[in-house]
Amino acid sequence: MSKKSRLDFMRMKEKGEPAAWITAYDFPTASFAEQAGMDMILVGDSLGMVLLGYKGTVPVTMEECITCCKAVRRGAPNTFCIGDMPFMSYQISDEDAVYNAGRFLKEADMDAVKLEGGRRVITRIKAIADAGILVMGHIGLTPQSSGVLGGFKAQGRDPKSARDLIMDARAIEEAGAFALLLEAVPPELTEFIAKDLSIPVYSIGAGAPCDGQLLICGDMLGLFQAFTPKFVKKYANVAEVETNAFKAFIEDVKTGKFPEDQHCYHILPETAEEYQKMLEELKRK
Repeated sequence: MSKKSRLDFMRMKEKGEPAAWITAYDFPTASFAEQAGMDMILVGDSLGMVLLGYKGTVPVTMEECITCCKAVRRGAPNTFCIGDMPFMSYQISDEDAVYNAGRFLKEADMDAVKLEGGRRVITRIKAIADAGILVMGHIGLTPQSSGVLGGFKAQGRDPKSARDLIMDARAIEEAGAFALLLEAVPPELTEFIAKDLSIPVYSIGAGAPCDGQLLICGDMLGLFQAFTPKFVKKYANVAEVETNAFKAFIEDVKTGKFPEDQHCYHILPETAEEYQKMLEELKRK
């Protein structure tokens, strides 16, 4: 398969073909996603919760993101991949934002970066885009600033906050973003913004009327057990499969059913006599 480009995603929007994409943080998941034909992969800062066990995304570092991005690229060399800029990698200055965005491309071979925020980060988006780096915006429920938003709550559910998000979306497009991700907003608002903007508008928990859907791999596969957002559809229960496999392994070890002869490496037949003699000589008296 050939890697999709920014132009491909624009054509998909124009044709009404929705993009399907997930988050991934490791080589095997990325590899399976590419084999399945995923349009895009986001190496999200959700890795902090799904992979590393943090309580939120704020503790995630650039180094952790870069490491996971490298693994994903090795697993999915022919898939459009986006690196998620972690908290404090772009908030301080435009210069910091450009430098850290560049690291995702230079060190991890990502195709684009994503950052959270609307009009308050417009100069960051513009600076990154002006540096020749594809950047995706992200508004609505933005986990890095969930404390300011009052927790992990849906956004844009009243006219005032919806108007603010529309203004944010327009500003993000004008700043040079190649796409926009909406999280946890009403479908009516998603539909309005998707039609209002010329760039692709994607949803994670923001309803169907847009240009594509994103889910976190740990949620859709049933790996992340702490909580399940309302918008998630589980396509598997890998946690149950793994837990049952571990239980079966423990039982086999405790009862002596594992390992069996078929799981063992044996002495080379032509050296068997010499081998046993060596063991006898070295046996403690």
